[in-house]
Amino acid sequence: MKLTYYGQSCFGLETQGSHLIFDPMISGNELAAAIDVNKLPADYVLLSHGHGDHVADAEAIVKRTGAKIISNYEIVSWYGAKGLENGHPLNHGGKWAFDFGTVKYVNAVHSSMLPDQSYGGNPGGFVIWNDEKSFYFAGDTALTLDMKLIPMTCPKLDFAILPIGDNFTMGYEDAVLAAEFIDCDKIIGCHYDTFGYIKIDHAAAKAAFAKKGKELILMDIGATISV
Repeated sequence: MKLTYYGQSCFGLETQGSHLIFDPMISGNELAAAIDVNKLPADYVLLSHGHGDHVADAEAIVKRTGAKIISNYEIVSWYGAKGLENGHPLNHGGKWAFDFGTVKYVNAVHSSMLPDQSYGGNPGGFVIWNDEKSFYFAGDTALTLDMKLIPMTCPKLDFAILPIGDNFTMGYEDAVLAAEFIDCDKIIGCHYDTFGYIKIDHAAAKAAFAKKGKELILMDIGATISV
């Protein structure tokens, strides 16, 4: 698997011959000004919830690429009403086998409203696994005991993408506990530094994870790593 960070909570993942994009908000992010959203490959666009800093570029990407939207029922239906009918709805606890792997939609504690103030359904995260790896994309969430269900119901995680910016999601201190709940030692941070409310101390965040024997990776925007 190859993972590319596009800022805020947006990642591109290449796996099993498919390109996945998670929570695309690129064009409105000053920190991601060097990223050309019109050149990103996409076969699937996965949306954890409806807030603008997670869906801002989804429509443009799907119209250009024909990618399939994977999200909750309400968000998939909202895009369907806009003419983007190539979607697959999930709800909490459900899973589906796609050509790139299995996706399970899991709980998140947050809120969800679409850009036009339509109801965005309940927010969630995704656990994805295939013959290469198993990982958890948490979306926006508070720390929740439901995370303890993930190692009980899904394959052992190789890595997880967790929000760490505080204020609107859990901060890095709670994210350390989340890493323990999901039994995962390799954590990639997201939802931090984009604007004032969520700026963090990078060194302190990494030290908090290291103290518990875990690795926090803070990727540069535009960087690609093998995971």
